[in-house]
Amino acid sequence: MNWQAVMSIYSYEMNRTFRTLAQSIVSPVLSTVLYFVVFGTAIGQRIDTVDGIPYGAFIVPGLVMLTLLQQSVTNASFGIYFPKFIGTIYELLSAPVSFIEIVIGYVGAAATKALMIAAIILITSTFFVDLTIAHPVFMVLFLVLTSVSFALMGFIIGIWAGNFEQLQLIPLLVITPLVFLGGAFYSITMLPPGWQTVSLFNPVVYLISGFRWSFFGLADVPVGLSILAITVFLSACLTTIWWIFRSGWRIKP
Repeated sequence: MNWQAVMSIYSYEMNRTFRTLAQSIVSPVLSTVLYFVVFGTAIGQRIDTVDGIPYGAFIVPGLVMLTLLQQSVTNASFGIYFPKFIGTIYELLSAPVSFIEIVIGYVGAAATKALMIAAIILITSTFFVDLTIAHPVFMVLFLVLTSVSFALMGFIIGIWAGNFEQLQLIPLLVITPLVFLGGAFYSITMLPPGWQTVSLFNPVVYLISGFRWSFFGLADVPVGLSILAITVFLSACLTTIWWIFRSGWRIKP
């Protein structure tokens, strides 16, 4: 394993983030704060508590998960697609760097950036509500597993995408709706029985439920199923990356 190559890719991607702080950090944090103000203030005046938890605090895990999923996918997909778009991918392809090292570098940087933003949002939320974390170890576990899994997914999207429209297709038309319908701003127990059953087919429900359990000790589905769901998704992404590597599918400009 060429760790110098991995760190070079990782450092380059992280430096790009700090060169564009307004776009990479400030923008997603500000958007999340606006979500928090609108949902926490406007809707919070009508919904006092959910399962005994103040509504403003209840939506924090959902907002963090929404941002984490979006940023993990977007950072990883853009990170590998942009060199293809501007032509600098040739430098990477001609270097003595393996496909696995490229994946580790780009996915590691994307997951790190998403975790940074998630941490900033968590800290910012404490200025609006009283927030306690019942299971901090599990909270970190969910954050890391989720960010790495969706960064892998974003990397796959970046390889597949042939233009910017395809690059944004899955994050906008698949991930965001699944998060909004996955209990980010409500508990699925508030839905009619039929819709509760339908919601259980949404994989994001298990991610948000498990993450919320790490804060409040309450979940819509058993926490074991949440851990299983993110583990299965991570395994599926790793398997896909392995298949890409073994099948000889290389990163093409």
